[in-house]
Amino acid sequence: MTDTPSSEAELSLAEMATEVLTTADGRQKTALSRQHAARWFAYRRGEAPEIPVGTASPPLRPARPEKPELLDPRDVPKRKPGSEAGRIALLHAVAHIELNAVDLHWDIIARFSHVPMPIGFFDDWVKAADEESKHFNLMCDCLEGLGSHYGALPAHAGMWRAAEDTAEDLMGRLAVVPMVLEARGLDVTPGMIKIFRQAKLTQAVEALEVIYKEEVGHVAYGSKWFHFLCGRENLDPKDVFHDLVRTYFHSTLKPPFNEEKRAEAGLPPDFYWPLTDTGAQPAG
Repeated sequence: MTDTPSSEAELSLAEMATEVLTTADGRQKTALSRQHAARWFAYRRGEAPEIPVGTASPPLRPARPEKPELLDPRDVPKRKPGSEAGRIALLHAVAHIELNAVDLHWDIIARFSHVPMPIGFFDDWVKAADEESKHFNLMCDCLEGLGSHYGALPAHAGMWRAAEDTAEDLMGRLAVVPMVLEARGLDVTPGMIKIFRQAKLTQAVEALEVIYKEEVGHVAYGSKWFHFLCGRENLDPKDVFHDLVRTYFHSTLKPPFNEEKRAEAGLPPDFYWPLTDTGAQPAG
């Protein structure tokens, strides 16, 4: 094993984040992500030299592999999850979401490193990026176990839109990415677990259970730091959340909601129900 090059050892956290964002291959991107996360936490435990947060110039869009082909969401083929092809498509879609999540969490570090924030802000998003990297690899392993791979199918091209729309608005980024998009994962993952359990695909069930458990923390990080910023500016979090989601999220929120897990993550019903088509929480 060779020593880490001094140039790599001297990278700031924001520069490490940008290095992940500019790596195209999914397996390479997530390996680098996990390596940088390990270095950051070694420093935070006092076991490695200090790593400054620093600043960087991240790309507006992260590097992506040649495959999968990215399509407009309306053009991505719909497949029934009851078939093997449908289950592979579902796993592929989750892998794509997780790869985007890796970049989203490193992007919030690189893009907003100039904003004065407690060091815990950076700890949380490095941890989230590390876990999303693990999730992507779990999904890739499941796909390969079924004779497929990430990139074998077309994927959703719209997932980075929220990042571009909020590239200059940290509160908007926290509202839309963890508190809307990742919270949606809490709503839909139990149904996916049921599909794979019925198909007796234990590897996929176990992988999705890991994702489900850890995604609660990612939504909670979003809620925590959103409330922190609102408190710092003496703003009402609920009103600000509603305004930002209406500004940056190009749809209404759609029930059913996993209210228990959302509450565990710090999202009470009066945050999201007013953003549905009806705008009101059903009685009972």
